Amino acid sequence: MIGDGAIDEQAAWAAVTRRDRAWDGRFVTGVVSTGIYCRPSCAARHPKRENVRFYQASSEARAAGLRPCLRCRPDEISREAEALEKAFALLERAEGGGRLAEVAEAAGYSPHHFHRLFKRATGLTPAEYARSKRARKMTESLTSNDSVTGAIYDAGYSGPARFYADAKARLGMRPAVWRDGGRGETIRWATAETSLGTMLLASTEKGICRLSFDEGEEELRSRFPKAAIEPGGERMRELVERAVAAVEAPERPHDLPLDVRGTAFQEAVWRELSQIPPGETLSYAALAAKAGKPGAARAAGTACGANSVAILIPCHRAKRGDGTLGGFAYGLPRKKALLEREGQ
Repeated sequence: MIGDGAIDEQAAWAAVTRRDRAWDGRFVTGVVSTGIYCRPSCAARHPKRENVRFYQASSEARAAGLRPCLRCRPDEISREAEALEKAFALLERAEGGGRLAEVAEAAGYSPHHFHRLFKRATGLTPAEYARSKRARKMTESLTSNDSVTGAIYDAGYSGPARFYADAKARLGMRPAVWRDGGRGETIRWATAETSLGTMLLASTEKGICRLSFDEGEEELRSRFPKAAIEPGGERMRELVERAVAAVEAPERPHDLPLDVRGTAFQEAVWRELSQIPPGETLSYAALAAKAGKPGAARAAGTACGANSVAILIPCHRAKRGDGTLGGFAYGLPRKKALLEREGQ
């Protein structure tokens, strides 16, 4: 039973109450009142704390007379981890991303079962992961290649049509413009007072590219040195009004248009942040796992820090694994205030 310093029981119980998948495989939860043991993330109703014991391995739980939960199947964790490692390796090697049936067969599962396993572990389907990988290569190719045409083929695309379709949805501007640091892009901006302080809002034609606090025109120009920076405008007045409403009531869903860009992993983290229900939080480790990189908790934290549209992509809903708030670009008091408004 846990108690030798590998993990303390308080942290283990906190992971169970959060149903934190990032802790699956680190221990199992034994419930003496039912005689079963579970993963930390088991979706079953939580037992009373006094009935819970923690074991470092399934074998220890079985030796204590417990049997595996039929709902969360804790004994399959090592098999699933091995299957996911094989799948990631195959998807990284495959030029076309890999067909689901082929990847599932290599992982040792039926396509349907593997699809569910992969989505549960990463937050993405295998096809979405493959597209994200190809988009990441596209971004890298645009940065390192002398021509967009060369980037198309280096990224694994068969031709320009699919490349430009993906780039339009992902980058928000033509690939050559993005590669040149946004040269030729027009960004309009304005500030407004909120209960959290002075908010700066900046937007391209596609959508909001910056929502921040304690910043002004100088900071905006330093972030977008090759863009034309212009104040205000009729459309900005509407966007500012809606953005202020989002700041004052972060628990309410918004449909503000966004124009943000990052690496494939950063964008996967941002997507998972946007799926966290108001009033709830997720650990950086869990975010990393959902974004397709189990164990990359530090990188998930960095992705939160790279979020350029605070609150609209709710990085304030990310916490450390021990339950503490972690960091926030605009200060922990603001993060705490946002969580309190959402009912934390």
